[in-house]
Amino acid sequence: MAAKEKAAAEKPAGGGGKKLLIPVVGGVVLAAGIGAGLAWYLSGKAETPEAGAEVPAESAKAPAEAGPATYIALEPAFVVNLADPGGDRYLQVEVQLMTRKAGLEEKLGLHMPVIRNRLLLLFSQQTVDGVRTREAKEALQEQALKEVQAVLTEATGEAGVDALYFTSFVTQ
Repeated sequence: MAAKEKAAAEKPAGGGGKKLLIPVVGGVVLAAGIGAGLAWYLSGKAETPEAGAEVPAESAKAPAEAGPATYIALEPAFVVNLADPGGDRYLQVEVQLMTRKAGLEEKLGLHMPVIRNRLLLLFSQQTVDGVRTREAKEALQEQALKEVQAVLTEATGEAGVDALYFTSFVTQ
């Protein structure tokens, strides 16, 4: 028994931990590799449609000249009286447009009075209850985008604006 205690005392503490560390690290690296490979495989499958599959309209109409996104602030902020029958209510909203078309800023500047007019009319038709929920704000956002695109399509023949964002939205 004394020999066993002597042998145990001579062994360095934690020596067995190194033997356990190698398989654990190897397992972690293997799991990460499998996860990365699976993610790559699945993302590749999602992007390439099968032969004979219908291509969604959005990906089919991707313009060849699509560049980086550009954000254009419509300044100053829109401040309107809301159409609430119960009293004076106000809406203040800051709007930014996103486009990938080069040179659209000049066209927007040229037609800004019409765009601001259409958006002011749209915003002033709202009620405080009508813009309280997220869904209502998203619906208003979609309507505002359609107004801007309609003005640009009428004036230039193409919509040019990909998205409209509210960067500030205050009702009072």
